[in-house]
Amino acid sequence: MSAMLVGREDELRFLGGLLERVGEGGGAAVVRGEAGIGKSTVLSAVSRQAADRQMRILMTTGVQSEAQIAFAGLERLLRPVIEQADRLPPAQRGALLAALGRSGEAVPELFLVALATLSLLAEAAAQSPVLLVVEDAQWLDLASAEVLMFVARRLEFEPVVLVAALRDGFDGPFADGGLDELTLPRLTGAEAELVVDDRLPPEVRAWVLREAAGNPLALVELPSVAGTGGAGPVLPLTARLEDAFTARMAGLPQATRTLLLLAALNDGDALSELLEAAAILDGEPLDADDLLPAIAARLVEVHAGSVRFLHPLMRSAIYQRSSAGRRHRTHAALARVVADDDRKVWHRAASTAGPDDSVAAALEEAAARAQRRGGIAAGRAAMERSAELTRDPVRRGERLLHAAELAFELGRRDDVLRLLADADRVGLSERQRWRTAWIRDSFDDGVLGRAQAAWSLAQVAGRAAAEDPDLALNLLYGAALRCWWTEPGAEARRSVVATASRVAVDENDPRLLVILAYASPVDCGGLVLERLRRHEHAGDGRAARMLGNAAHAIGAFDLAAGFFADSLHELRAQGQLALLARARTLQAWCSGQLADLGVAIPAADEAYRLSRDTSQPVIAATARATQALLVGMRGEQDDAYRYAAEAERTALPVDANAVLSAVQFARGAAALADGRHEDAYAELRRMYERADPAYHPATRCYAVGDLVEAAVRSGRAGEVRGLMAEMTAVGRRTPSPALHTGLRYARALLAGTGEAQPLFEAALRSRPIHRARAQLSFGEWLRRQRRVAESRAHLRAARDTFDALGLNPWAERARGELRASGETSRRRTPDARDRLTPQELQIAQMAADGLTNREIGQRLYLSHRTIGSHLHRIFPKLGVTSRAELRTTLPGDTVT
Repeated sequence: MSAMLVGREDELRFLGGLLERVGEGGGAAVVRGEAGIGKSTVLSAVSRQAADRQMRILMTTGVQSEAQIAFAGLERLLRPVIEQADRLPPAQRGALLAALGRSGEAVPELFLVALATLSLLAEAAAQSPVLLVVEDAQWLDLASAEVLMFVARRLEFEPVVLVAALRDGFDGPFADGGLDELTLPRLTGAEAELVVDDRLPPEVRAWVLREAAGNPLALVELPSVAGTGGAGPVLPLTARLEDAFTARMAGLPQATRTLLLLAALNDGDALSELLEAAAILDGEPLDADDLLPAIAARLVEVHAGSVRFLHPLMRSAIYQRSSAGRRHRTHAALARVVADDDRKVWHRAASTAGPDDSVAAALEEAAARAQRRGGIAAGRAAMERSAELTRDPVRRGERLLHAAELAFELGRRDDVLRLLADADRVGLSERQRWRTAWIRDSFDDGVLGRAQAAWSLAQVAGRAAAEDPDLALNLLYGAALRCWWTEPGAEARRSVVATASRVAVDENDPRLLVILAYASPVDCGGLVLERLRRHEHAGDGRAARMLGNAAHAIGAFDLAAGFFADSLHELRAQGQLALLARARTLQAWCSGQLADLGVAIPAADEAYRLSRDTSQPVIAATARATQALLVGMRGEQDDAYRYAAEAERTALPVDANAVLSAVQFARGAAALADGRHEDAYAELRRMYERADPAYHPATRCYAVGDLVEAAVRSGRAGEVRGLMAEMTAVGRRTPSPALHTGLRYARALLAGTGEAQPLFEAALRSRPIHRARAQLSFGEWLRRQRRVAESRAHLRAARDTFDALGLNPWAERARGELRASGETSRRRTPDARDRLTPQELQIAQMAADGLTNREIGQRLYLSHRTIGSHLHRIFPKLGVTSRAELRTTLPGDTVT
């Protein structure tokens, strides 16, 4: 065994296990550890195992100097299989080729590129299983890293294994992506002694063992820098290793050192580039033989015209030991020989010590190219460097703002604040200050942040309204979101509404409606509902999503569910997965309120997965709260409380009142379905206490009927009469369908004997779930009034509705009431919602609608092979043998 593999047996067994199972499905893992701990050696060993299994091996390496070039790492990984892109659907093929710089088309959303990558790898794996190896993942460009993390989460059914090496101390997609992690520890004393050559002088061997402290690379390399007395300066471990590599360069010819410096600073690996640049740098031609001394010193290897350092610290050591002037001249030489425009401009920028307007302009053009290719991170870096090299203060401020806007798109709060602070020091125009306010105070789309920002954003929007209505609406949208997620106070809400009314836009503009609905869902509810009903067609996916948001906020759940359904196709087709996650989350919540579980269950599941893919923790928490509601309604109590607790852990630290209110709603609904009425009352009552974090002015309107039922059944009817009066007064201010449905039901439950029947009959005029709840309570009331024969019709209807909706606890309660009335009741037959996972249910629905595996995969951002594997499991679960049988097996209509 290699000295660098001593003590790594467990990690190799785990990774070998991934390779062994590749015929059944793949997986992904991250190998973590400090510099020199043996990550690269472990990856090399796994690659050898994969080669022995006849697997195809695709490799890429993160390069620090290349981290600003979008999709550079992905292009290197896919280069050997890119010819198979012709097999991809046109939209995916076009997105991938554009991202990799093989076409001039603008790249759509990054996740369409990610889906294309997954599809391409699935095509390659159909010929032989594939191992993806990612070295130095911490230096991979962000676009490539996000694509590969997307792929890694979807390898369950693919014959593809991804293994990435990640150095400790770095953030990024691979650092917190939820993949299996193998952390390589330092070697024990006994293991370290096996590595160090016992032929060394005893004092040198003892020094190496002491200084290396169990780091394998240090154990191998430090002997080359050990003095005869074994003493040396106390340096950090990485510095000591860099010294060891630098020592190997001692005595190398000048031509070899020139080539090594070029290789260390180059963002490519072509030997031809190094030779051409060396001739410029040193004024005389060199050839490949000039690298032979470096190969003999185990610094680099050359294969098929490519030069590769044997360890990334070698690159770092050479860089650190060269002077700034020498590095500038080296980058200038590289800028003259590389062909790619983006690489060229970055080398020009690295060769420049002071302001240079021509380089700044070229970087601005590079930023635009990066954005067209979907490389927002690369665009941000280019704009920031462009600003640094810009002489004119006004132009520099504009470029800093542009960089901040791109950092805002990436969700990089620290970068946003730093860039805005730099821009403030330059001096900005009033219009630029409006943009600054929007970026700073609307950060993260209003999901998180200071509640008081709602008022300040409204003030800035008021100043911008006449000159720039679109910017004013953006500012107000951020303010309104603050009003929804947190509690900014009545003055801030009024300010947002008043300012919105002064913006010169069409009164039916979806942006205006969602602002009004989020800022003041009660007082603006009637106006918003009237205007929503004018929208037969939303026009596009984003508009439909906004209309759905507005309808959801005012409790018009049937309208909201329809708008969200209208938004899905376009959001999927364009790869706007962040917005799709939000649309699916609220579609699931609204459909759950209507007990349309065939839509709600798969929507909530997909929303949770997508919100994690797109790094939206509060949206993920909302999806979890929705899942808690859905499983609680179905009687799955443990899952309900587990999901609710997970959502609460995310929402509490950021004061996301809307999520906390949804959590309490879910807990209360679960307890009510389980017949634990005291618990249900305690959970739901919190939604109405203004000092409680779960208080929310809109969400409380949805829970009136549940709260009153819990109070009545637990003997607390008197405790909610004051609250009923309060909510009745709210009802006079808004026509919210959800609120008035709950009020009708609550009045019937609280009514005296002489008033109850007409109130129950009024409560029956509702959507199926609410009608069934009213029928059950009405039937119970009739039986208590000794009107047993009359009660049975209502109880039967309630039972049948609950069965059809899949609400098992409620159906069993109706059966119990029927038994008490003297009537037996058949058992409910389990349906697809009971037998399938949420994702399987969604796939089955799409297959039943006639979509092919490829079409389903495109919609769900999965490969067609994964869809086929799911269907292979679904058919026997449902007892069907064909797609034609699925539609008759699946309950209800579907919206996917």
